[in-house]
Amino acid sequence: MTIQSISRVQLQYPAGLETEVSHFYGELLGLAPVRIPAGPSLRFAARGQRVELLPVQGQPAAPVHLAFEVEDLPSLRNRLLDAALSLEESTALPGYLRFSVKDPAGNQLEFIEPDPTPLQ
Repeated sequence: MTIQSISRVQLQYPAGLETEVSHFYGELLGLAPVRIPAGPSLRFAARGQRVELLPVQGQPAAPVHLAFEVEDLPSLRNRLLDAALSLEESTALPGYLRFSVKDPAGNQLEFIEPDPTPLQ
């Protein structure tokens, strides 16, 4: 048996932030919403994988760190900056370009893309 990929990840957000969370994941990150009629969760798809966001009363127990590998990292960076979000530049990761941002619930999201310049 070999694990091939991650099917879904679940994150939490404070109940009442549905609009902000939906805008962040759907509009800013460009993930497709997944419509499942039952339950209060927000769901988004990244190809065959899903990000599920569960509302909780008060603040989530602990923020999470989730990394996405993306295409066209500069375009995403510009879209997030245009939305006045604060980006965190990460320490170098050989072979990758990357940065992080917090979602409306405070979850740490990292975005990486293979660096097209050859390693020296």
